[in-house]
Amino acid sequence: MKKYADLVDQTFDFPTREFKVKKDELHFHNVNLMEIIKKYGTPLKLTYLPKISENINYAHQIFKKAIKKNKYEGSYTYAYCTKSSHFQFVLEEVLASNSHIETSSAFDIPIVRSLHESGKLSKEHFIICNGFKRPLYLENVTKLLNEGFVNCIPILDNLNELDFYLENSRNEFQVGIRVAADEEPNFAFYTSRLGIRYNDILPYYSEKIKGSRAKLKMLHFFINTGIKDTAYYWSELSRFIYKYCELKKVCPELDAVDIGGGFPIKNSLVFEYDYEYMAEQIVENIQWICKKNHVPVPNIFTEFGSFTVGESGATIYSVLDQKLQNDKELWYMMDGSFITQIPDVWGTNDKFILLPVNHWKSNFHKVNLGGLTCDSLDYYDSEAHISEVFLPQYDENETLYFGFFNTGAYQESLGGYGGIQHCLIPAPKHIIVKKDKDGKLHDELFAPEQESEAMMQILGY
Repeated sequence: MKKYADLVDQTFDFPTREFKVKKDELHFHNVNLMEIIKKYGTPLKLTYLPKISENINYAHQIFKKAIKKNKYEGSYTYAYCTKSSHFQFVLEEVLASNSHIETSSAFDIPIVRSLHESGKLSKEHFIICNGFKRPLYLENVTKLLNEGFVNCIPILDNLNELDFYLENSRNEFQVGIRVAADEEPNFAFYTSRLGIRYNDILPYYSEKIKGSRAKLKMLHFFINTGIKDTAYYWSELSRFIYKYCELKKVCPELDAVDIGGGFPIKNSLVFEYDYEYMAEQIVENIQWICKKNHVPVPNIFTEFGSFTVGESGATIYSVLDQKLQNDKELWYMMDGSFITQIPDVWGTNDKFILLPVNHWKSNFHKVNLGGLTCDSLDYYDSEAHISEVFLPQYDENETLYFGFFNTGAYQESLGGYGGIQHCLIPAPKHIIVKKDKDGKLHDELFAPEQESEAMMQILGY
């Protein structure tokens, strides 16, 4: 039987930029994971902050290259979707990397204020306020407008939203309109529930926005699939840009399009996606349609959430025991839960890169991974590239550790970080790895494992 290292070598182009094995131990972005485990134990969440700035800088690079190549006369602006991860250390890294932000909730606005007070965010930063807005969200956005956040742009999601800003703002302000795009053909609904219908946009501008204190700055585009090289994506993007051109002819102050959905992140070691090609195609398509319609090209904004923060994250576990439940179904019982700690695995059947941290020279076999809750659905049995899971053989004399990688987006917010989880499984400890001014890596404990006293208080005991 071959060793686990042989399996990886013959299946993937390994090592990669992110992963290397040294002395039988896995390194993630040059972080020796066994050293982290020995220091902090498992289960644990890990955030490697430099990956955030690396991906932001890469997006700037490829869009600017596409703009230069096509002699595109508009600019490019990167915005981070805060809903992907609201943690302070994430937002500070984002803002330090020439990024702006997109919000989706009333409770994002106190975060904006805190970042402004700490000097991390200026009143000139773009704050793109998305989502269907309840009264508190409307009030909080209006306060930003009145306090001089000159690039705070509420994105109108319905026909009534503008009324509140006109009634309560004191000065001129910018707005955007979210277009209700058609969903993917196999989706449950034909048209997105969010945004304003294509046919309503021009009449709405003429009747409600034109001549008011609101200046239409931006048209917003979002589809759930993200930015993919499919006929569906290019068809919807083209339809959107044609609407921009139509609106631009009657609205001279309109000068920006915001492309949401975002780039995908690596969910397998065989992941293939040509980011540079996609950026170039977006720029080319926008320019061609605008030229055809004899209107100036717009400034391009993109909203990237998972792409910004996803590949910075890892979730590390240990194998507690193995159980052979019949002739062929072998289970590794781990010291955590998919339902509570990586809910994308359980709720939407997403896949992440799975690799052992140690025992790479051991023989491997097929296993199922079982979580700690009493729910039958708390398991993982297939990877993105194959409908199976292989890991090194269990050794009761030396603990086997393994990790799920690129888990940095959404997991804490979907799982209800710091709250009550299924079977009262605690939130794991969270470790941050950052670089100092000399480029040396340092790890620090951001949060210890959730304690029973915190849960008891929430439950009223």
